[in-house]
Amino acid sequence: MSSAPSRKIVVLSGGTAANSLVDVFNELIRNNNCTLSYIIPISDNGGSSSELIRVFGGPGIGDIRSRLVRLIPTSNAGVLHIFNHRLPPSPAAASAEFLTLLDLTSPLYRPIPTPQALLIRSILSHLHLEILKRTRSPTSSFNFQFASIGNLFLTGARLFSGSFESAIYLFAIIGRVDESRTAVLPAIVSNFTHHISAGLQDGTVITGQNAISHPSAPTALPAESSDTVTHSSSPPPQQTYPPDSSAPNAYHTHPIEDATLPGSLPTLRPSFLTATKTHEAPLPAPIRRIWYINPYGQEMSPSPNPNALSAIRASEAVIYSIGSLYTSLMPILILNGVGEAVEKGPRFKILTLNGSLDRETGGYGAAEFVRAVVEGCETHKSSTLNPGLASSTKDQNDVLSRKHVIGREREHQDVTAETSWIARFWLLGGWSACGVMGGGARMGR
Repeated sequence: MSSAPSRKIVVLSGGTAANSLVDVFNELIRNNNCTLSYIIPISDNGGSSSELIRVFGGPGIGDIRSRLVRLIPTSNAGVLHIFNHRLPPSPAAASAEFLTLLDLTSPLYRPIPTPQALLIRSILSHLHLEILKRTRSPTSSFNFQFASIGNLFLTGARLFSGSFESAIYLFAIIGRVDESRTAVLPAIVSNFTHHISAGLQDGTVITGQNAISHPSAPTALPAESSDTVTHSSSPPPQQTYPPDSSAPNAYHTHPIEDATLPGSLPTLRPSFLTATKTHEAPLPAPIRRIWYINPYGQEMSPSPNPNALSAIRASEAVIYSIGSLYTSLMPILILNGVGEAVEKGPRFKILTLNGSLDRETGGYGAAEFVRAVVEGCETHKSSTLNPGLASSTKDQNDVLSRKHVIGREREHQDVTAETSWIARFWLLGGWSACGVMGGGARMGR
């Protein structure tokens, strides 16, 4: 009988890229008798999450859902499959398939035990009721196109319980995620949406994570009489209410209504269902900094999840995972108290480099990654040396010698569980393989 784990690890990450390392982290947990907490931002406003945000508000849940799904054991394949399933690209077909989930005729339920299937159906039924309450056809309706069942379940559970954390807990319980060893913690616990902006070095400001990392055209609401989805850079025309009583079907139309507050930035309102991370155009200038904004575009400083801060303080190692530097890691690091917790808590700080550069980090080397991480951690600290403004070689070297750790910079190659250096150094050598000396890295074989 194994003893209770005493060592703790924290992984700061987004969704897609870091999911490729989940098997590595699971092996690390088993081999070292430790626990691991994933801290994940909630600022993504692209993909199917964007439609949920448009209609219901609330956090961007896509990255949370994808990590929870990756942690579902293969022995629970039925639940894993249904929570990982996406509805068809046709809005009409997607809506029709969703209805089969409500009447239990969907084949997705077949391998799932009846108690779990009925609980999933109950949460999706509650979500359906909330959708109907918000429907103002044809101007305001929910688009099921590309919807992730896992995202729909998390949203329904959050609306039912009034708690984002409760929704995550229910998802994990049904998925049989081993919460005694692994925790998935949102960087911010909130029932409200949190957006980010990026300031570029040429003065340009880009609003919304989707526009920063993988811009795409907004998705128009599906027409009632057509299966075709069109894309437009302009929002649908605003209708008046009450309508002209002399107009045909006057009282069957309504103004566009969604969860967006009046006066909010127009760029934060549309859905971006076709967002993709491939073939991105480069940014016009390097990113200078990231900050949170309220719906009106004003900078704000939201409070981090207290459980996330506690996990960092209690950890022996914090890992800055592979993924998007400015839209996955930075929304965590810039939160109040996170930098101080990282500095004073974990003994080891480990930065994993991506195998290739993306739109956010074109031209970056290892030094630029380290400087960005340090700057993010020191966002809300007084007497800060700003790495982005260091003017001399000595200043830059001073920054790189502080607090944070990086492995060797590698040639660009695909990052997988087998080739990433975290797999090679930690799984081969365990905890004794990594040490910190003078702010640099000492790696054992």
